[in-house]
Amino acid sequence: MTESVRFDRAAEYYDRTRAADPRAMAEVLEQLRAESVGRGRCLEIGVGTGILALALAERGIPMVGVDLSAPMLSKLLDKAGGRAPFPLTLADATSLPFEDGSFGVALGRWVLHLIPGWEQVVDELVRVVRPGGVVLLNLGGFRRIWSIVDRFLDAAGGIPFAVGLDPREPEQLDTAFARHGAEVRLLPPIPSRDETTIGEFLEEMRTGLHSWTWRVPDEVREQAVPAVRAWAEHEFGSLDEPVEPEVDIGWRAYDLPRPDGIL
Repeated sequence: MTESVRFDRAAEYYDRTRAADPRAMAEVLEQLRAESVGRGRCLEIGVGTGILALALAERGIPMVGVDLSAPMLSKLLDKAGGRAPFPLTLADATSLPFEDGSFGVALGRWVLHLIPGWEQVVDELVRVVRPGGVVLLNLGGFRRIWSIVDRFLDAAGGIPFAVGLDPREPEQLDTAFARHGAEVRLLPPIPSRDETTIGEFLEEMRTGLHSWTWRVPDEVREQAVPAVRAWAEHEFGSLDEPVEPEVDIGWRAYDLPRPDGIL
């Protein structure tokens, strides 16, 4: 099986590329806090530099973080003043080093597309979250970006976007949780905006900023982007407008059945 994608190379710029609309981020954090409060410990898989976990811990949620990348966890420690603000573990989400029922809630954002064995992650989350708990997952809320991404990957030789779960196929995730008796709740979408322009996004692809470009050789990226730029100018008119004028941030909540089988 192909190894899960490590974000070692992205540690230095990760936070800069994940900057979000402050209003939308505040709403996301409140939504996650409301789902987590009173449930006990919360596990974040792919905790990375702690963008979510640090803020949730400040809001009183007892957090635990897991990530495959030591440099990403090192950045989290730096942001926390050099000491772990909550337990952190270097591990793959397909094999979580925790006992059954260790948590009341678990969450993950933009992570399952990086894991070939993503269904094992579902199994592990169901195992470590106690019955009656909840798993909160976000696959992304992009719209127009996909046409640009697909155009680039086609020009680069037909490389698939995801090594794991394609974010555009959430029904596969729902089915995987349903096998464990879990039901999905779609949390109210939170409108946001990404100010990255189409031209800036194309340059990010050329320089290999995003994980889905890492499997494309440098010379292939350099050759592919000009063709995509010409297409984008024809398709969108201007490369100076935001690549995603409107984004809906939507979390999926998977409620695990209690021992009596009632959700």
